[in-house]
Amino acid sequence: MGLTSTSFLVLLAVLTALAMLATLLLWARVPGPGPLRWTGRLAMIALCQLTAVATVGAWVNNGYGLYASWNDLLGTDASDTVDASMPGPPARRAQFTPGASGTLSTYFRGTRSRLSGEVLVWTPPGYDDPAQRTTRYPVVMLLHGIPGAPESWLEHGGMPDAYRRFVDDGTARPALLVMPTIDPGGIDTDCVDTPLRKNATWLADDVTELVAGHFRTLPAPGGWGLMGISTGGYCAARLPLQYPGTFAAGVALDPDPLAGDPDVIPDAALRARTSPLALVKGTKADVSLFLATSRQDRDSPVGAIEEFARAAAGTPVRLKTLVVPEGGHNFRTWTGMYPSALPWLSDRLTPPAGPDQPTTKSNSVLSPTVPYAPTVQTSIQ
Repeated sequence: MGLTSTSFLVLLAVLTALAMLATLLLWARVPGPGPLRWTGRLAMIALCQLTAVATVGAWVNNGYGLYASWNDLLGTDASDTVDASMPGPPARRAQFTPGASGTLSTYFRGTRSRLSGEVLVWTPPGYDDPAQRTTRYPVVMLLHGIPGAPESWLEHGGMPDAYRRFVDDGTARPALLVMPTIDPGGIDTDCVDTPLRKNATWLADDVTELVAGHFRTLPAPGGWGLMGISTGGYCAARLPLQYPGTFAAGVALDPDPLAGDPDVIPDAALRARTSPLALVKGTKADVSLFLATSRQDRDSPVGAIEEFARAAAGTPVRLKTLVVPEGGHNFRTWTGMYPSALPWLSDRLTPPAGPDQPTTKSNSVLSPTVPYAPTVQTSIQ
């Protein structure tokens, strides 16, 4: 039973109710002399407290994604080491099991980063159809915020149903949705490789190897894109710039300030080399980026996107920006951006293709009813 599963939370709630009921019924019936009776009653009170605290803790963890799995909670993934003999299945031996909302789930150790974490994968309608057994699909990697977890996309972001609706109405193409942990072991590095934690390698090398090794995916970079929120949005803006041979496009919804966070990367020199703002200056990366924020969102200031747009001018980066008039730093705002962001991202990835079909990108509008133009815009809208 998974740490973040609904069944585990329900079980804890039931145990809490049963413990309270048992205490009420047995309080006056505890046998034995006075000290023994009081010891029994204290034990019943302690059991009520323990189950209640566990229930609240599980509920908070599900909401904020503090721990993604039992290994994460217990600290048994040993992901801080670089010992090649450490436990945990590497990418090519990872086992996927059915998860929530029609997803598949695994917990594996990356062979390059030596980090361990959870990855959820959703396959589009028709993927298992025998008639499509040779069709390969683009990949949209969804990057959660901090705090957060892959399950945040299911519980708060409306995925995968939200993406499927775009596929059903013809405004997005079928694609694999991949939801990885962006902070393996619970340590956030803004998806940057640091001397101790190779979080960028985890996402760009290990997770992509895992998915490509177990599912029918299109070649990189044309078949691979990212969409992230908050810290995940920061990552979605920087990873295509650092790994243009892996990711063709990135969508950043309310990204953290694009010059980098000193609280996450205290090393000013490292931050100056690895932030999206630093990477875009003079870049030769042939990638597409979509940056969006709200004028009311102080965590993702409009000025940071304007500064990024100025830095991207004259580079090969094709930048589209979106500023909505209102909305906070939350999923209500981000899901409201889906109709602009997801069709745009889908249109910049290689369409699903069989072995005899060309795998070139198409930047044409998917459906004549789509209310946006696929032209590149580098000014705030």
